[in-house]
Amino acid sequence: MLKNQLCDLKDGFIILEYELPRRFRRPDVIVLYQNIVFVIEFKIGSRQHDSTAIWQVQSYALDLRDFHAACENRIIVPILCATGIDEGPCCNLSFNKSISSGVTEVILAGAKNLGYLITQIIKNIEDTSNSIDYASWIKAAYKPSPTIIEAAVQLYQGHGVREISHRYAHNLDKTVNMLVSEIERASYEGKHVICFITGIPGSGKTLTGLEVIHDPDLRKDKVAAGVFLSGNGPLVKIVREALVMHQVARGRSRRECQREVTTFIQNVHQFLRYYREHPNEPPHEHVVVFDEAQRAWNQEQMKRKHGVDKTEAEELLEVMERLTDWAVIIALVGGGQEIYLGESGLEAWGKALEKHIDKWEVVASREALVGGASVAGHRLFPESVPERVRLREEPLAHLSVGVRSHRARRWADWVNKFLSLRLDEAKEVVPDSREFPCFITRDLEKARKWLREMWLQEPSYRIGLVATSEDQRLRAYGIEVSSSFRTSYPYEKWFLAPPSDVRSSYFLEVAATEFECQGLELDWVGVCWGSDLTPDNQLANWIYRKFRGSRWLHVRSEIERAYITNRYRVLLTRARKGMVIWVPPGSKDDPTRDPKQLDHVYKALKAAGLSEL
Repeated sequence: MLKNQLCDLKDGFIILEYELPRRFRRPDVIVLYQNIVFVIEFKIGSRQHDSTAIWQVQSYALDLRDFHAACENRIIVPILCATGIDEGPCCNLSFNKSISSGVTEVILAGAKNLGYLITQIIKNIEDTSNSIDYASWIKAAYKPSPTIIEAAVQLYQGHGVREISHRYAHNLDKTVNMLVSEIERASYEGKHVICFITGIPGSGKTLTGLEVIHDPDLRKDKVAAGVFLSGNGPLVKIVREALVMHQVARGRSRRECQREVTTFIQNVHQFLRYYREHPNEPPHEHVVVFDEAQRAWNQEQMKRKHGVDKTEAEELLEVMERLTDWAVIIALVGGGQEIYLGESGLEAWGKALEKHIDKWEVVASREALVGGASVAGHRLFPESVPERVRLREEPLAHLSVGVRSHRARRWADWVNKFLSLRLDEAKEVVPDSREFPCFITRDLEKARKWLREMWLQEPSYRIGLVATSEDQRLRAYGIEVSSSFRTSYPYEKWFLAPPSDVRSSYFLEVAATEFECQGLELDWVGVCWGSDLTPDNQLANWIYRKFRGSRWLHVRSEIERAYITNRYRVLLTRARKGMVIWVPPGSKDDPTRDPKQLDHVYKALKAAGLSEL
């Protein structure tokens, strides 16, 4: 059939079942013609153009645009051909590239008009310059953006950012090179240097830190150049386990791998406790990377937990000062995601540096100095930079390009506007549903069905439910969020176990909370909205609650309110591909599940531009 339909084309190149590397997917046919890449998916015998199949071929086209080096500045046309239909529906062949640069609407074809449609498309596309070199196209690199876990595994094996990241990651490469130069300078000149790296949500700050630790110019005898510190216990545990699992699969001893992995990725609280208990011992590493450094504990939390009358930031400076020759701290700073009591914020680092002003040189992004959006308005030095601080403003210390969800560059903006209840403004920045699908539903089973359908298109992807830790009443719908439940369902199994394991995220039974998913990501996410954050009748103000005993209590504290808002910011920014937000229906017979309150959530999401699933 294909041969007959394409017989009128005088030139071109046909690729059958082209495998998308590292994604285990094969578009049925790719046709290269002039400057056009046709991506054709056949549904043999089908008499309809199923919505799932439409999304499938659209996804192929978007992946080629984003990850295939030879598809840049090409026109990509996805076509779905249902062979059980003699003629496809009439198509609009004006080809307004409505999905952001390069990809057209999905063309719906039948068994007899496929060739005609392709011919008409070629005639309608005037730009025939820069024709595709077929041999070069086949050999061109295809680099999908890795998850944090995938990146950690590959960096551990000695691969660099450029090797494992997609074409939008060039800024990561420049930032890594800048940091490596700072480390080399500190070593050569005998300096103590602290670098503050900022970035938009999902810009790859954690990836940058991992890359520096494993940079080939800094590694010695295949040993990491420094230590990666995080206060995020689940992230540390999950990344460690992923590295161990990968090495064990290659035949190494699990005990040996665990010992090795523990040396370069550590919990910051445990790291500092060790050196607190060994006050005369200098650190083994000259370089430390502190992920989510704004979450370092404040003085009150340190005193409550450890009896230490100083901030965690100050204690880390003091520990690294035990190295009398040189030391480098790389502080990776986010904003708006402080979710736990006692997290000090960016300002604590400025105060700590004022006390150690003679010892440290500071390299920082402008965002960290003026309080940009990526740090939620916080500033390293809230007033003015102290006179004696040796400071260099560094443009490469800010990551401005998203790598987590490359298709949803507007999504973080939508989340910020929605959580501020600026609903009309949020509606203006909703991502195209074909680029980054995000739907709402009141039906949990419908949400689960949609997530499973997305996963079946590409089984290498991971799906899962996330929910706020505060809403214990999700149990009424069969969703567990309690920490005690993790004894049977450990979060490393939730993130890493295969679809056959009932403890994995694929079963959509246990939701990861904000504490367990912060810093990590899933491909397709189901957000379970709770009763801890609901709008008022006018959708003008949030009502904040916490569940205690058998009832909801109003939250008055501004900082606790901020924590609740930030929980949802974390949950709403975990998806790489798309999400569905499930708003429970509530129950008139259960005062802890007030339907009216939950109805307001649904109305707000609708007003902010999201569509029903």
